[in-house]
Formats: sequence, structure tokens, C-alpha cells
Amino acid sequence: VVYFNGARLLVETPKDPVYSSNGANVTLPCRYRYEPDMESRHKIRIKWSKLREDYTKEQDVLVAIGKTYVAFGDFRGRAHLHQAGRREASLVVSDVRLQDDGKYRCEVIDGLEDESDVVDLRLKGIVFPYQPPRGQYSLNFHEAERVCQEQGAILATFNQLFQAWSEGLDWCNAGWVADGTVHYPIRQPRKPCGGMHLAPGIRSYGPRHRHLHRFDAFCFSSALRGEIFYLDRPAGMTLEEAKQSCQDAGAEIARVGHLYSAWKFLGLDRCDAGWLA
Repeated sequence: VVYFNGARLLVETPKDPVYSSNGANVTLPCRYRYEPDMESRHKIRIKWSKLREDYTKEQDVLVAIGKTYVAFGDFRGRAHLHQAGRREASLVVSDVRLQDDGKYRCEVIDGLEDESDVVDLRLKGIVFPYQPPRGQYSLNFHEAERVCQEQGAILATFNQLFQAWSEGLDWCNAGWVADGTVHYPIRQPRKPCGGMHLAPGIRSYGPRHRHLHRFDAFCFSSALRGEIFYLDRPAGMTLEEAKQSCQDAGAEIARVGHLYSAWKFLGLDRCDAGWLA
């Protein structure tokens, strides 16, 4: 992109992902400059958007002109610009949520000139397979979304599932992921899981009908804001007694996503079985 006066607008963001966790605050760096250096004749407009995996726009995050800005949707009240330095357009997101994981476009508009670059925000988390109490392969896509939320999580993306597979996840049951496709990760090929002749990897069923087809779910959870502790009663407890005991202790009974998160991020290691919600 070349100006009539020969100066070029450049937008720069980090090439490596920016990592954060649930409930934290994060800054997505973005700066712009001109080659050769010059001062703009216009008010600079900065626009941040969240992208889908194919880099098409998913939602507007924030638009700013000078010190005036507007945040949109779920980012209202959580997003603002960090303009500590000259020609900085960094985005600050507070109280990071699981849904914030993904790619963000930083777009700088100077008059008729428009340049952008992309920042990849990744939440430190864990993918876990979930099968509801009523049994295997009983969830359509929308039910899978709901049960993950009920477990303190969201449906994992394919990239999150791939990362979990590369870290050792091996699971023979197929499950939904966030884009409506169905997969299962195999580290050790075996006869019941696609056969011995297939190499390790993510086995895919591709897109499935979101209402009619039924599978399990792969959920994604991030680091806990609190802690998980074990209540020991020698005589044992029913589920309802366990819920009440947690309330009496000033807490609530843990969900599946909480347990996985405590195991991965807090080093929880206990041999005794206990109720979950």
C-alpha cells in the first residue's frame, strides 16, 4: 500500500501466540508505523475484530478514533486500547473468558489507507472427553455445547483437540468439536478404534448434522479461579449429601471441567473417588 506522497503504512503484531488463562487480563500487542517516517494528515481509526479459523470475521471487538472507543457484544466493559506509546494500538481484554480463545485482527485506517495484522490468543487449558450419565453417543451438537457449559467448559476447537492429542490424549469415542465436526484422537492404533492399519492421529467423521446425529463431546476448560479440595466422610455420602456438605463448607460441588483443570494446573493427585455435580 503506497500513499500519494510515497509513504507506506505498516501494522505489526507478534508472530508467536499470546497465552492467557480464564479470568486473567491480557494485552494483544499491535503497533503501526510509516516508511519513511511521517505524520498522518488524518485521525487514525483502529479496529479490532475476532476471526474464525479461516480468517473471516466472526465479530467486532472494538473501534477507536483517538481516545474515543466503543467495544461490542461480549467485549463491552472488558476491552479497551492500551496506547502508552506513540503509534500503539494494542488491545487489552480483562476477565478473559474461554470463548475469547482465537485469532484477532488489528486494523489501522488512515484516510483511504488500510493495513492490518493478526494476533493469536491462546488460553492455557485442557481438553477432556465428556459422556453424559445417560450413556455413549447421546448428544446432538447443541446438547454437546450445553453439557460442556454445564461442566465449566466450552466445546473444544479442532486446534485445541489437536494440541491435546500431541500432548498424549488418546480416546476411542467420537465427539463433537466447536465447528460442528466430529473426531477422535488416537495415539495407539488398535482394532476397535479404526483398525491397526491406520497411523496415529485425529480420526475424523467430518461435518455431521447438528440436530440428527449424536456423539460424545470434547470440552475445553482453562485454569481455575479457585481450588478443589476433598471432603472425607468415612461412612461415605450420597450425591445430595455431598452437595450439602460442600455448601456447609462454603463451597460448591465440583464439575468435570473443574477436576480436569485442578489435575493439570494445580497438581491435584488423590486416589479416593468422590462425587461430581
